[in-house]
Amino acid sequence: MSQPRPSWSARRRRVLLWLAVGTVLGGLGAVGLPNEFGVTAGFLAALCAFLLVVALVVFLTIPGPDTLGTLLRTPPLAGAVLVVAVLLVMSNPAGSLRWLWVAAAVAAAGWTAFAVWETRRSGG
Repeated sequence: MSQPRPSWSARRRRVLLWLAVGTVLGGLGAVGLPNEFGVTAGFLAALCAFLLVVALVVFLTIPGPDTLGTLLRTPPLAGAVLVVAVLLVMSNPAGSLRWLWVAAAVAAAGWTAFAVWETRRSGG
């Protein structure tokens, strides 16, 4: 028999609630506010909606406490971030944001090394 899923903490429910509220309020602002304020509110609504979906996926995939620790110890996720960061470095050879992509790639390489090391160390 499988173990029942632990109930979500108040913090998880609060995060989802505020992201949903941000999505609704941003959508209302996009419709009701004039010109650039409405566009900004629409972008914020879209960002809140995206983060709401991401949070739901993460919370459903990783039940229980220590979500961040579990994500940090996941080599496939760290490797995917490293690949995207390296692609960003290669796609912007002389741009003004190259230093940001290089820093992101170095950080992602460190994260990948940590995730693989933790997985190998814990046997798992």
